Amino acid sequence: MDFPTIVGFVGVILMLIAFLLNLAGRMAANDVPYLLLNCVGACLAGWSSWMIHFMPFVLLEGTWALVAGLGLVRRLGRQEPRPTP
Repeated sequence: MDFPTIVGFVGVILMLIAFLLNLAGRMAANDVPYLLLNCVGACLAGWSSWMIHFMPFVLLEGTWALVAGLGLVRRLGRQEPRPTP
């Protein structure tokens, strides 16, 4: 198996894990781990597509990563500050 294929598989597996955990009710779509899995997974899948010059999936995964990344930034910006001891 070549490097782009391995990178793509890892990315897709991360996104599928997030999706399955969400469907099972174990992770909400606005949870940090869900957004992080989607963002990293989409980045890897997009990079894999870039390496094999398959631009439709570069666009798809790049958009997916951007949306997940923006959701992550928004979610992290809303977190309550931790009390200092």
